[in-house]
Amino acid sequence: MENKRILSIPGYGYMYETHSHSKESSACARDSAVDMAKAHKTAGYTGMILTNHNWGGNTSVSRELSWSDFLDAFFEPYYLAKRWGDDNDFQVFPGYEAGYNGTEFLIYGLDIKWMHDHPEIRDASVEEQFEIVHAGGGIVVHAHPFREAFYIKEIRLYPEYIDAVEGVNAAHCPYNGLPDNTDFNVKALDYAQRLGKVITGGSDIHNVNLIGGGMAFPRKLKNINDFVSVLKCAGADDYRVTDGTRVWDACGGRL
Repeated sequence: MENKRILSIPGYGYMYETHSHSKESSACARDSAVDMAKAHKTAGYTGMILTNHNWGGNTSVSRELSWSDFLDAFFEPYYLAKRWGDDNDFQVFPGYEAGYNGTEFLIYGLDIKWMHDHPEIRDASVEEQFEIVHAGGGIVVHAHPFREAFYIKEIRLYPEYIDAVEGVNAAHCPYNGLPDNTDFNVKALDYAQRLGKVITGGSDIHNVNLIGGGMAFPRKLKNINDFVSVLKCAGADDYRVTDGTRVWDACGGRL
């Protein structure tokens, strides 16, 4: 598969997709986690974070399962993709997208074994989520905070309960038949700068037609905890964010 939108960013040669879904755990996705990993590898990415919709979002995993069984089924596609990635020099990291009546957050850095021991996160409020995720060593990123869509009844902001803002969501860009909703990103970038929060970027992809967004780093990341550590203390030049055609620094400055 060819993707001509991937940018080569001088000095930042390691590209990661930070917002991706697969059909095994996200009901709105069309392709498997392994196929998503293969497509990213072909497109030139170093790695990807699989962020399927959790129990509060559009999950395809039964909510009737016990907490342990739910987590096993939910993260199974991650393990399958990671196994493929380990054999093919491609990194796959775990994460998830938490849903609260249409408001969504990207959760990075929670150990899956730790999650098994902390079922309280399943019924946590947005405010409680922030405390629980931090207790587990993770971070909370507000995903596409200004998106307007049928499933989002209202835009709700939680500036005190996030660590970063997804300032660049490539799914808002006019590509491959998608409408031009780049204004959602303009608002998100302005919001992040007003809060003094670093930004993230991802394609929010649900199939192998890659949109070409993500985050580029000057070195290969070690694991998801390394990714989290960078975000926690990032300066403007620690990474770059792209929608596939334009580039921003970690603090939302257009380059």
